[in-house]
Amino acid sequence: MSDARLAELSKAAGLSVDWVDADGNAQAVKPEHQRRLLEALGYPAADDEQIEASLAQVQHRHDSLALGPLVTLDQQQALDLTRYFPPGTPFEIQLEQGERLEGRLDDSGRLPVIGTTGYHQLRIAGGEVTLAVAPSACPSVAQLAGRADAKIWGLSAQLYSLRRPGDGGLGDTQALEALVRSAAARGADALAISPMHAMFSANLHTYSPYSPSSRLFFNVLHAAPASVLGEAAVQQAIRTCGLGEELTRLEGLELIDWPGVASARMQILRQLHADFAASLHPLQADFEAFRQAGGDALRQHCRFEALRGFMDLNGLPVDWRAWPEQYRDPASEAVEQFCEGHGHEIEFHAFAQWLIARCLHGAQSTALEAGMHVGLIADLAVGADASGSQAWGRQAELLQSVSVGAPPDILNRSGQNWGVSAFSPQGLQQNGFRAYIEMLRANLAHAGGMRIDHVMTMRRLWVIPEGEDSSAGAYLNYPSQDLLRLLCLEAERHRALIIGEDLGTVPDGLREELAARNILGMRVLLFEQSNGHFHAPAHWPRDALATTTTHDLPSIRGWLASRDIYWRQAAGHRSDDYTHQDHQLRAQETRALHQALHEHGHATAEQMDDDQQLDASIAFIGSTPAPLVLLPLEDAMAATEQPNLPGPGDEHPNWRRRWAENADGMLDAPAVAHRLQRLQWARNLVEGLGHE
Repeated sequence: MSDARLAELSKAAGLSVDWVDADGNAQAVKPEHQRRLLEALGYPAADDEQIEASLAQVQHRHDSLALGPLVTLDQQQALDLTRYFPPGTPFEIQLEQGERLEGRLDDSGRLPVIGTTGYHQLRIAGGEVTLAVAPSACPSVAQLAGRADAKIWGLSAQLYSLRRPGDGGLGDTQALEALVRSAAARGADALAISPMHAMFSANLHTYSPYSPSSRLFFNVLHAAPASVLGEAAVQQAIRTCGLGEELTRLEGLELIDWPGVASARMQILRQLHADFAASLHPLQADFEAFRQAGGDALRQHCRFEALRGFMDLNGLPVDWRAWPEQYRDPASEAVEQFCEGHGHEIEFHAFAQWLIARCLHGAQSTALEAGMHVGLIADLAVGADASGSQAWGRQAELLQSVSVGAPPDILNRSGQNWGVSAFSPQGLQQNGFRAYIEMLRANLAHAGGMRIDHVMTMRRLWVIPEGEDSSAGAYLNYPSQDLLRLLCLEAERHRALIIGEDLGTVPDGLREELAARNILGMRVLLFEQSNGHFHAPAHWPRDALATTTTHDLPSIRGWLASRDIYWRQAAGHRSDDYTHQDHQLRAQETRALHQALHEHGHATAEQMDDDQQLDASIAFIGSTPAPLVLLPLEDAMAATEQPNLPGPGDEHPNWRRRWAENADGMLDAPAVAHRLQRLQWARNLVEGLGHE
């Protein structure tokens, strides 16, 4: 069997056979792993005959490639169509804004430059194509803040962890609004939140915000229905359900009881829907308008939720890929018949999505009214569960037989398999990038910005055959220019700041490309060191945000106390020998940070305790030239524990920690207020120097 022909097929299918790891070492994908991945991508390669047939399939697709349903181009770019049409071919362009252009392709077979961004319709040779004309870049911090050299700051928060009286044991949008007002009053321009993607309503035990059912809709458990329907309606629903004592119990817990909270909140939502449907509610018209605007995507999500709940209730497989055959196709007659008999259940799921959408809209409105220039920054997870709503509804555009992860890198030396699905590059192109565009719009609908988890997906993704670990994976390449142009176009239309989480193995040139399009990278204090020294604030980049830590890393106090090292050993992620080495390295790093804080004028004393080092670290990142500093609540509040410990097992209480303080007052404590004031001073000083 020819490994050379196998590698040729892999490359033709979009896989990178050769790649460079996080340490700069050349790596190659093993032939057996290539075969598994090619099979998963729909290109059998078990023997020479299959390889040749798959190569012919790829070549035929390439040779017969017609102009797709959607073509992206940059503003002021002349589109070359010589591959598809001869020079002089007549055309008509209907601009999105209403103007109509007519003409012929020039002598080089190109369209004239289109100077207006938007989704325009090209009619040529009897066909019609959407032209997505993108601006050169996303909105910048300076543009959003209205100041040429703006240096703003904000907080990042795990929404589930927020607390308010009567919340029933889980953070919601009402607590979020309280935190927004408090942060804005102290000068914050942004509040980044954990992913709000839709989960599985019938599965009370899955709650990682990075393993959603769909990235097109929202987690209804975080809604504060009283913000939409009024407190009286909610209290009546609680009394009807008899949940008063249970909600009090849940609220009193130190850690979130996700199954308990999910059960209680779903009961309340169902009762609210029953009361809403039984009356001529004044918001009925708004609800119907929401359903109409949600279109096919909302309808499919609600149908999926109803079907999955039915399967679970009847002891049938809950993974749609194992459903009876007639229910696997969303457009099948069997699905239509099911929906005719379960209309109330389908309407309930639409009702719940309406509530959370209106609540998120209210939170963003609160942020802007309070004076924030950006407001909420949504978090876009890298993928969705292959057994979930998005994968069922958009089967042609998602890969069903591979999961997404990462090779060994600075975050995880064993590599990672996140167990979520990825977009199909071919499927996206064939369907006019529908699933990608609707995902961007959904996540920007109620936010002033968006953080893209693992932004390297704009160019490539580490894909792993189903059931394998990370070592069996390879990079799958994506149409990066198309994805970036569409991102810039949607960011412009939503006037949104875009952040790309670029931690890990980053392809050469990607950071520069993102910076050219005003997509901020991320720089984390704990990583900004080399050769035993932390980088001076002045040497931090101007095209990335600055932060002390992330949800997957220890807080500053936790790092100083080596809590992450303790947890990794306790969870079985590290042996005793490696743990000893980790402690030795941490001792060196803490000395280096202490030295850096002194050298750059942020230390308040020669000898500092952990709180003083935390305060100095916050001022340190505040004095960088980063256009945006995001301070995690864990560091604002001087917490010791981190929200999530990546890796297998459940020893660490991932995504379950709650704050003891209520959201409306948690920034009022003198020590917390002092930290935020110090951060504000540092930002003002850097911005002032920028104007000189």
